[in-house]
Amino acid sequence: LPIFIAARMDIRAVSLDLDDTLWPIQPVIDRVEKQVDAWLRTHCPQVAAAWPIEAMRQLRDEVARQHPEFNHDFGIQRKLTLQRAFAPFSLGEDWIDRTYEVYVRVRNEVECYADTPAALEAMAACLPLVSISNGTADLGRIGLHGHFRFSICASEIGVAKPDPAIFRHACERLGILPHQVLHVGDDPVADIKGAREAGMRTAWLNRKQDSWNHEARPDLEFGNLGELAAWLQQRANHSERKSPT
Repeated sequence: LPIFIAARMDIRAVSLDLDDTLWPIQPVIDRVEKQVDAWLRTHCPQVAAAWPIEAMRQLRDEVARQHPEFNHDFGIQRKLTLQRAFAPFSLGEDWIDRTYEVYVRVRNEVECYADTPAALEAMAACLPLVSISNGTADLGRIGLHGHFRFSICASEIGVAKPDPAIFRHACERLGILPHQVLHVGDDPVADIKGAREAGMRTAWLNRKQDSWNHEARPDLEFGNLGELAAWLQQRANHSERKSPT
């Protein structure tokens, strides 16, 4: 964007989505399903035989439909799924916990997009960063927490994106007005619509170069995080040049 547009945007912090913004999520989900299945086949073969990958996936979807009150908490959904899968067998609760820990471990073995590490470092040098996610990723386990002031998960707040409440919560914790926070994410509804309704600035991370087929457009659009980081650095450099010495 032209520098004069950048200067008009009073951005004092950046909030970032995680899944499909910092890393692709589908490969992670695939690995989770395969490794949980492999672990069950080794340690709880009767459960694995009754619930192969596709059946376990369908059970998870059924649990989600039956418990809309937990739509904000994928962790609870996963635990309820395992409880249902283990129910017919004479196995203790500890086996469910051990299986769930496999899920948590593999869920956090993400492979970031190539541009993510350098972009996060550059952005964190410009402005405070926070994360807002509906998922269960743990930035501490992943090793990216050092770039962020804090992380917000839907399971902790009790509502999920696109509910504006989760975005407003982030702004309140930052102590910054919503229009001074730029939210960045890949999802036109969960990220862009939700953040806009909370009064925040929005940036659509469009890695696939899709067409925008939704209502009001985002304030900004970038093809990757490197472009966003460069834009923030340009804006920061322009502000420094304007500041009196």
